[in-house]
Order: sequence, then structure tokens, then C-alpha cells
Amino acid sequence: MLQKKNTLGLYLHVPFCVAKCRYCDFYSAAAPKEVMARYVAALAKDMEGRAPMARGLTVDTVYIGGGTPTLLPPADIARLLDTVGQHYTLDPAPEVTVECNPQSFEAQIFEALLRAGVNRLSIGLQSANDRELMALGRPHDMAAFAATYRAAREAGFQNINVDLMFGIPHQTKESLQYTLNTVLAYAPEHISAYGLRVEEGTPFWQERNSLPIADEDTVADMQLLVAEVLGGAGFEHYEVSNYARAGYRSRHNMRYWLGTPYLGFGPAAHSYFGGVRHETPRDTAGYIRAVEAGDFSALQTNAHCITPHEAMEEYVMLRMRLFEGIDEKDFSARFGISFEGAFGDQERLIRGGFLTKKQGRIAFTEQGMYVSNAILAEWLDFKP
Repeated sequence: MLQKKNTLGLYLHVPFCVAKCRYCDFYSAAAPKEVMARYVAALAKDMEGRAPMARGLTVDTVYIGGGTPTLLPPADIARLLDTVGQHYTLDPAPEVTVECNPQSFEAQIFEALLRAGVNRLSIGLQSANDRELMALGRPHDMAAFAATYRAAREAGFQNINVDLMFGIPHQTKESLQYTLNTVLAYAPEHISAYGLRVEEGTPFWQERNSLPIADEDTVADMQLLVAEVLGGAGFEHYEVSNYARAGYRSRHNMRYWLGTPYLGFGPAAHSYFGGVRHETPRDTAGYIRAVEAGDFSALQTNAHCITPHEAMEEYVMLRMRLFEGIDEKDFSARFGISFEGAFGDQERLIRGGFLTKKQGRIAFTEQGMYVSNAILAEWLDFKP
């Protein structure tokens, strides 16, 4: 699945949540409605102000993430998407995703999102086991997920992703199997399954020595279980943590893994555009003030122009997350050197069952994907 040339993705960050989950290090917090309203106005103005950068490009993916974007009224999400349509060249059939946490939704809310142009929903379930959800600090239970999913389907959503986690407190292979079976019964088009990472600065980090989580070998078995169960149910394992029915890969996330351009809006959002990466400071109040003052330069900090060597290493790190791996001809054409010339002979890894080299492509096997970070660390100058 290659991205079309001269296209652009937009990421819109909504940094608001009902409560902070115990494992989460994303930039988000609770906020009053007045702050949310000012923020939406600022986000729209920011998109309008930076639109000239995108002249000549067609926006074919929009991703509204967070936080919990559906804390915003549907009218505000519609306003943001209207801003995209008014100031950017929009593909006739874009993928427009909104993240959503389970709560008591009515079908009318999802109908309003569909009318606004949203055509893909990503629901953060994490586990079908209420005890595990409580341990994560999730503000919902399985019943809330069931109600949310049902309302979305009744409204007409035909492209739904469900986020899951493994290696979480109290989880066993048996309870993970239960979660997978339960989610498959709902028949989503896409499932993302991520291993828990205990990040510095989170409550889990403070409790890291006493968390009731499985050991590394069991977590590896859980990852294998996810692949076996979802593969057996007809899902394509196309990226290390992502599984899709035919035709339902995440087009926006593919943009990241293929290294194609995107612009991020909102505090903590990242952009990759014109060979330069930059980020927006993690400060909602500061973001609103800067946009209201028209100081868009303050929103693009830590700009870094990617060197040719960095471009090659990023290409390898990101493309090797995909089970399609790297096209050797494309690699040579881009970087003027063969893959083996850059990273050495890989016969040892091929014989060991960690890599495949077929039809001009180098890719990790399922077994290799589980130890990919260790292999990439040998190839690359920076830590994956």
C-alpha cells in the first residue's frame, strides 16, 4: 500500500480527557468547556494560518486524536473539518479518523460525526476484562464499550478500529484470549494491539517495582497469541501492532511508517514536512495565546532538518515495522547504496528465521518482529 505522490496528512490533537489513565504519558488533561471552546477556535486558526504550506498538496488523511476528541461537541469537530475543507485541497475520498473512548453515546452523536465528514472511528477499549480496565485507570467498563460500539454501528460507521493492550496488570494469556474473542465477536474492521510500556512520569512508573504484570517471556507469548488469534480470524498482520481486514489498513498511520509528509496541529503534535521535523510545545494555554496573537513560529519548535544519513536510518526503522519490509530497488534508488552495502550481509538472520529476502524485499518474519528492536539497534546509530 503506497501513498500517492503530492499528498499530505493532517493530525489534530485534542488534549482533553475526563481523567488521566495510570499508564498514559500522552499530553492530555481535564479542562472546562470555556477552555475547550477557545482551543477549538485556536486550532482552526492555526490550520488556516499554516495552510499556505500545503499549496499544491492534496490532503487524503485527517486524524483527530488525543486525549479524547469526542469530549468536544460534534459541532466543534465539524468546524475543524470545515476548516480543512475551506483552506486545504481535500481528496475526494479522504480517510477521516476520530479517536473515541467508550462512554454513554447516543447514535445521534455518531450520525453528526458522519455528517461532518468523519468516516473512521478508533475506540480505545484496551481490555474486555473490567478488573484489568480498573487497574489501567480507564474511565469505562466493557458495558460502556458495547454501548458505544453499538451506537456507532447504528449510526452507520463502517470502518471501526478497536485499540487493545497486552501485558497489563492482572492480565493472563487466558484473559487476553477472552478479550480477543470478545472483540472479534463485534467484527471491527481494524484492531491495534500494543504491549504496555511503563513510561517515566506516570503513576505506573512510580509503582513499577510492584505492578502485577507478567514477565517478559509471558508478554512475548501474549504478543504471539494476538497474532495467531487475529490471523486465524482473517486479519492481515500488516504492521507490528496493527491488524486489518482486507482494504482497511490505517491510511493515516501508513503515512508515518512510509515517511510521507504530515502536519500536526495542537500542543505536543509533531510534523514532518519538507524534510524537516518539528514539534509544538506541550502547553495548551501557551498554544492558545500564541495562535490568538498570530505567532505561528512559536508553534514550530525543535526544528530538525533530516540529514541524508538520518533519512536512510529512519527509512529502515519505519519501513521495517511493516511486514512488507523494504524494497531493495527503492532503497538503492533513494540512497545510492544497496541495503547490504549499508548494513552488511544478513544471511545469519535469514538462516535463523528472523528475516526473509524474497522478490526483492527484505522483511522481518513474525518471529523476527518480536526481536526487531534488538536487530535494528545493531543496524542503526540511534535507539529504535
